[in-house]
Amino acid sequence: MSVLEYPLTFNLDGVLLTDEQFYKLCINNPEMNIERNPKGLVIIMPPVGGESGNRESESMIDLGIWNRREQRGYVFSSSTIFKLPGGGDRSPDAAWVERSRWNQLTSEQKKKFPPIAPDFVLEIRSRTDNLTKLQEKMQEYIDSGVRLGWLFNPQDQQVEIYRPNQTKDVRSLPTTLSGEEILVDFELPMPLFVDL
Repeated sequence: MSVLEYPLTFNLDGVLLTDEQFYKLCINNPEMNIERNPKGLVIIMPPVGGESGNRESESMIDLGIWNRREQRGYVFSSSTIFKLPGGGDRSPDAAWVERSRWNQLTSEQKKKFPPIAPDFVLEIRSRTDNLTKLQEKMQEYIDSGVRLGWLFNPQDQQVEIYRPNQTKDVRSLPTTLSGEEILVDFELPMPLFVDL
């Protein structure tokens, strides 16, 4: 029995959905986590297991506590799809947008898929995720204007740090991550992960 490799990408044979059609596809299928890459290919993301979901939640809690204290911006969950300037429609496991940038969006833009690159994104590799595809997604974020990205890779006990105009920084776990000048005074201790 072969194991499916995720995410699943659908080639619609030259049929490119408009932004409104893609929005309706997502809204009409709320049980599915759907993304779209810059080439217009529709991507179905699998649900995560308990351990990955817990790691995602714990990281969001830490980010949310920091943001509530600092009040510098807005935190978003993995249910939020961002319409990236580079052409993709992506939903990071966690994201943060600086307050003044978010406030430049119209009310309608905030209600749908916000047309903005977050300042910070976090992705956690689950057991079914293809590492190369996740790394490509992280580079897409940076190419679209994200200023800091963290890719947690529990399988290899590593975290990859992405910044514009720099090669990715790979650190072994355990480590403590700094929000640098993006998430000022935010630190996230990352322990060794148990086997997924």
